[in-house]
Amino acid sequence: MDKILLIEDDLKLQRYIKDYLEAYDFEVELVTDFGEVMEQVEESKPDLILLDINLPTFDGFYYLRIIRKKSHTPIIILSARSDEGEQIRGMEYGADDYVTKPFRIGILLAKINAVLRRVHHQAEESHSAGDLKLLHDSMKLQYKEQVVELSKNEFRLIHLFMKNVGVIVTREELLEALWDEQMFVDDNTLTVNITRIKKKLSQYGLHNVITTKRGVGYVFDPSHC
Repeated sequence: MDKILLIEDDLKLQRYIKDYLEAYDFEVELVTDFGEVMEQVEESKPDLILLDINLPTFDGFYYLRIIRKKSHTPIIILSARSDEGEQIRGMEYGADDYVTKPFRIGILLAKINAVLRRVHHQAEESHSAGDLKLLHDSMKLQYKEQVVELSKNEFRLIHLFMKNVGVIVTREELLEALWDEQMFVDDNTLTVNITRIKKKLSQYGLHNVITTKRGVGYVFDPSHC
């Protein structure tokens, strides 16, 4: 059963959302003390957070920024602020979706299910090669018991390598993995990211996992792991 933490100060709406979601087998926890929102977030460890913007102590954007510094827990914003700038602000701060009030409760349920399906899929998905394991839910690379953080671009490149172990991955394919449009990244940027990945692998004594095929691309060879 997925747990949802509802941070909403409208008591009528709070009860309506809670009763509706519990009818669909969600566990719903309410924030009642808005002086201790972050304490409850940390104690609750919810699977998803519904976050109102207009709150008594600090606004929802404040809590969104704080939560995102500590956690990847999915967050859906609930807000009466419907203008485009506020929605963009919410997404840039790390929200997974933005629902404007008034809303149909069925639409909110559909958005919750969509976000949770994506999160559960990412958590279940991983790629392994030898003793190397790419952790999709946390964007980390694990070697035996050691774990290293990856940037978004490093994660994308290693993900592509691990789907093509032992074969040449062209520079064009790697460029597409970074930005989806080759025109937005130059060849030097790719080289820099590959160098960073090799450096992180070398920390584990893995010096030849990625080899260069001059003028073509790279090969990820799991036999060196």
